[in-house]
Amino acid sequence: MIRAVESEANVSAPVLAAYSYCEAVTGQQARNFAYGIRLLPTPKRRAMSALYAFSRRVDDIGDGELADDVKATRLDETRALLARVRAGEVAEDDTDPVAVALDHAARVFPIPLGGLDELIDGVQMDVRGETYETWDDLKVYCRCVAGAIGRLSLGMFGTEPGARGVERASEYADTLGLALQLTNILRDVREDAEGGRTYLPADDLAKFGCSAGFNGPTPPEGSDFAGLVHFEVRRARALFAEGYQLLPMLDRRSGACVAAMAGIYRRLLDRIEREPEAVLRGRVSLPGHEKAYVAVRGLSGLDARHVARQTVRRRA
Repeated sequence: MIRAVESEANVSAPVLAAYSYCEAVTGQQARNFAYGIRLLPTPKRRAMSALYAFSRRVDDIGDGELADDVKATRLDETRALLARVRAGEVAEDDTDPVAVALDHAARVFPIPLGGLDELIDGVQMDVRGETYETWDDLKVYCRCVAGAIGRLSLGMFGTEPGARGVERASEYADTLGLALQLTNILRDVREDAEGGRTYLPADDLAKFGCSAGFNGPTPPEGSDFAGLVHFEVRRARALFAEGYQLLPMLDRRSGACVAAMAGIYRRLLDRIEREPEAVLRGRVSLPGHEKAYVAVRGLSGLDARHVARQTVRRRA
C-alpha cells in the first residue's frame, strides 16, 4: 500500500525545487517517458521524475567518454549516494537535487530502492563490455536496466485493492520492462554498433547471418536482417502480451501512464517490423500526434479493459 501522500503545502521549498530539476531533466532527456508520466497525479509524476533523473545519471556514466576505470569509480560513488538515500541520510538542503528528490520520493512511496542497485549492476556490465550469447543471458542484463525500473515504478503506482492476480504484479512489471528494453535494443542497433556495443544474442545473430555486426546503413552482405528483426519483434510482442496483464491491477491514471509508455514502444515495434532496415539508417520515432493518440487511449482505459477481457477468456 502507498503511504498517505503529502499535500503541496507540506512539501518544503527545497524539495519542490529538487523535483522541478528532475522534471526538467526528464522532459529534456526522455520524451517518451515524460509523455507517459504526465498522465499521473502530481506526487507520483514527481516521484517518477526523480527515479528517471537518478537512472539517467547512471546511464550517462555508462554511455559517456570517460575511461572505464573512471566510469567504475563514478558508478561506485553513485551506489554510495543510493546507500545514503536508503539510510535516510540526505538532508533537504543537500546540494544534489536528484538525491533530495529521490530521498523524498522514497519516504512517500514504498519504492524498492534495490532496483536502482540492479540498474548500476547493468551499467557495470556495459562498462565491462559484456556480450550475450543467448536470450537467457541478455535477459539478465535487461532485467537489471529495465525490468528493475518496472518494479521500481510499481512501488509508486501501487495496486488496486482486491485486484485479481495481484501477487504477480511485480513479475508483470518486470516483463514489461524487458519488452521495452528489447524494443530499445532493436531501435538502437546502429547507434550501439557505432559505440562498439552489441546487445542482440550472438546465437540469434549467427542464425540470421548477422554476426559481422551493423556498422553501416545496410545489413551485412548475405544476411537475413529482416528475418532477425522479425524474430526479435515476435519475442518482444510476447513479452508485451504477458506484461500488459499488469494494467487491470492499477488505478486508472497509473494504468494510463503504463499503457501510454508501453503503447508508444509497441507502435515503434510496428514501424520497425514494417521496415526493418530503417533502424540501420537512423533512430525510428513516432510523431507527436501519434503519441497523443496513444496517451488518450491509455487514459480512456481501453487497453486495460482489453487485457482484462483477454485474461477472463483464458481463465474460462
